[in-house]
Amino acid sequence: MTTVVAAILQKDGSVLLCQRRADQPHPLKWEFPGGKVEAGETPEEAVVRELREELAIDASRVKEITRYEFAYPGKNSILLIFMGVNSWSGELQNLIFNRVAWEPAERLQTYDFLEGDLPFIESFRG
Repeated sequence: MTTVVAAILQKDGSVLLCQRRADQPHPLKWEFPGGKVEAGETPEEAVVRELREELAIDASRVKEITRYEFAYPGKNSILLIFMGVNSWSGELQNLIFNRVAWEPAERLQTYDFLEGDLPFIESFRG
C-alpha cells in the first residue's frame, strides 16, 4: 500500500492550502502539501523532504495528527497520514503549485479539496 503524508502548517489562526496545477492529476484541486513516503523513509522524514521540495522550507517538530486508508475510484487504497508541523524555517516559496493560500480552519470546506482530504477536513478544528 502506498503511504502519503500531508503536512498541516498553521500560522496566525490559518492553515496552509495548496492548489494543484492544471497539468497534474486531479487538476486544480486543493490539498495540503506533502506526497508519497519513499522506501526507507519515515512519515516524519517524508514531510520534511516534501516541504523542502514543494515550499523551500525546513520543517521541525513534526507530529502525526491522524491517519486513515482511502481509495479513489478504480485505484488501490492509500494510507493517508496527516502530520502537524509545529515550526519551520526559511521563507515559504511556492515551487510547484498553481496557488497557495492561508485560510482559517472554518473556511476549508469552501475549497474544492481532493476527496481523500475531506474526512480530515470534516474533523479538523485547527
